[in-house]
Amino acid sequence: EIHIKEPIEKEVNPHLLPGELLLCEASTVCKYVQEDGSHRGTFGKLVCTNFKISFLDDDSASDDNEPQFKNKIVGENDITLQCVDQIYGVYDEKKKLLTGQLRKYPETLIIYCKDLRVFNFCLRYTKEEEVKRIVSGIVHHSQTPKLLKRLFLFSYASAAPNNTDGRNQTVMFETLEDWRDELERTKGNVKYKAVTTNEGYRVSEKLPLYFVVPICISEENILKHEGRGIPIWCWSCHNGAALLKMSSFPKEQDDSTSQMQKAFLDGIYKTISKPPYELLRMDDLSSSLPSLQDIQTAYTRFKQLFLIDNSTDFWATDVKWFSLLESTNWLEIIRKVLKKAIEVAECLEIQHTNVLLIEESATDLCCVISSLVQVMMDSYSRTKSGFQSLIQKEWVIGGHSFLDRCNHLRKSEKEEAPVFLLLLNCVWQLVQQYPPAFEFTETYLTVLSDSLYVPIFSTFFFNSQHQRDTNKSGESIKTQSGPFRFLTVWDWSVQFDPKALAFLNNPLYAEKPKPDRSQRKTSRFKHQRQLSLPLTQAKPSTKRGFFREETDLFFKNILGKRIGKFINSSDEPPNSFREFYDSWHSKPVDYHGLLLPRIDGPEIKVWAQRYLRWIPEAQLHGGGTIATAARILDLMEEVQSLQVKMDEEHSQAVSGDIHSVPLLRNSARLSSLFPFALLQRQSVKPALPTSTWKDLEDEDDLVKRDDEFVDLSGDML
Repeated sequence: EIHIKEPIEKEVNPHLLPGELLLCEASTVCKYVQEDGSHRGTFGKLVCTNFKISFLDDDSASDDNEPQFKNKIVGENDITLQCVDQIYGVYDEKKKLLTGQLRKYPETLIIYCKDLRVFNFCLRYTKEEEVKRIVSGIVHHSQTPKLLKRLFLFSYASAAPNNTDGRNQTVMFETLEDWRDELERTKGNVKYKAVTTNEGYRVSEKLPLYFVVPICISEENILKHEGRGIPIWCWSCHNGAALLKMSSFPKEQDDSTSQMQKAFLDGIYKTISKPPYELLRMDDLSSSLPSLQDIQTAYTRFKQLFLIDNSTDFWATDVKWFSLLESTNWLEIIRKVLKKAIEVAECLEIQHTNVLLIEESATDLCCVISSLVQVMMDSYSRTKSGFQSLIQKEWVIGGHSFLDRCNHLRKSEKEEAPVFLLLLNCVWQLVQQYPPAFEFTETYLTVLSDSLYVPIFSTFFFNSQHQRDTNKSGESIKTQSGPFRFLTVWDWSVQFDPKALAFLNNPLYAEKPKPDRSQRKTSRFKHQRQLSLPLTQAKPSTKRGFFREETDLFFKNILGKRIGKFINSSDEPPNSFREFYDSWHSKPVDYHGLLLPRIDGPEIKVWAQRYLRWIPEAQLHGGGTIATAARILDLMEEVQSLQVKMDEEHSQAVSGDIHSVPLLRNSARLSSLFPFALLQRQSVKPALPTSTWKDLEDEDDLVKRDDEFVDLSGDML
């Protein structure tokens, strides 16, 4: 039974952004509270605009009990059209996926979001005409293919005032000077040069306007094959070794073309590899890491574990949590990527060898590995501005196809793959293992992942710098000539006020190395077995060791044909990786030096804040890391107030530039997944359904199974 209360008397209108248009709406819609499956809910209005789907109830009009961490663009009950993953309709208690034209309209609408929220809207009490309009409107505007210029990004850019603050310290890498400054910062300007060969995109539309290559590479070579087969500089290590990337040639080639490309690569290799002074190792990532299709399949399975409709479903999956988690293969992919980054770091740091990453386009896994290596080896990339500059350099300007990989235009699911999300998951492993080494928090990474689906920023909505520049110079929608003024996601003040921004900064960031080495030992945090797989015997790899076959397979993979051994690779000890890994972990951690993630067994964890934040059953009230953080922030506030008093006594009053910290009062009531899950009610674990008990009785060997954890008395976390 649903208790029907009187419809809202007060008219509630949606808050519209510049350029946002109301397309359709429906009144007397009930938004279910999904935790307990009791069909309790709130009545309100469901609206769809050219930017978002929004539910408005009588609380939407009041500012009372406003959360400390509020997004100014996307509210708690807002779903941007790009954030919609799948839409289901419920017909006579049966769920059906909604796409295209609908003949019959559902009584309940279920929206699954890419940030893992789940919304249940009951349309049983809504007028039939309004149901038709709102359901067909939502399905059409969120699920059907779009033209690029139809994205809300362009509507907003043409209508919004250009009043963003200019204090953004992120290096955008849009000018030649930015690249030269980066070369100077990393001391790479001795062997490498920034080139202007691609000005006007005369080499390739996939390459950025400016990039860096070895000094010995001629302009003629860059122009020859549209930039393919050219080593492009990513970063230089303190010892002079450099990380490079290269896009390979198409696989299908005739013999004459293949021979010509082989000769070209031969010349390039001899130019940049001059042993014993300049050593070069190559790694074809398409053969040594999972494919994009494997990554997409694993993530699709993984996210299903967190798209929970009700409490019963949650506890049913909890019984087989470890089995389900392992079967997705997502954590194993994260482990493989981190291991590859450690192997590259070993070559650069210990062997003083240049590393060349090879991929078909050099804009997917190359971006992941090169970014991870820099986060691990360069402390600047662990600051907020440094990390943002890294994303600009390797991903945005580097040509990662955000539009295709995120499927923002709904054109082809074949191109979709969560490559950038994979990087954030890997960086999160480092952040939670070494918190003092990072200026930003896991909350920063979570809101960055959410920003992938907010189409008012141009950062994650183009496939290349060329595509952005081409569309930026077009005429605006209001027929006013002139370029669009796109926002960058790095201006966080657009989404958050100063109070909320404080949650993105790590108050315990170790800004300067401590002189006493004994104080730099890392604290070994307790494993949360629920968020990681139990330690099991690692499966032997089917591939040979890192760089063992790379030189043999180099031309085979680049040219698509088997060509005899061209470069002889020296054999490495098979346990060199393990020696490097164990040796580093046996020493005290320098938070401003090399950082190696722990990748054994349960060390690889589930990013709880991102994946569990909407599930009340997975939250610890008054527990988790937020309880510790709340106490630390209270102490910081007390220290700052004492500092102010001391300064006043010495007649040196501080001029208001003290870093503000968020007040986390009543930490005993906060959820462990704060600030996303605020003061939610305690979820009570229900009795297991009869079918589950029957399954347990049939499992005589349940005790012997290592991959399942059964605890019928306590919560999962």
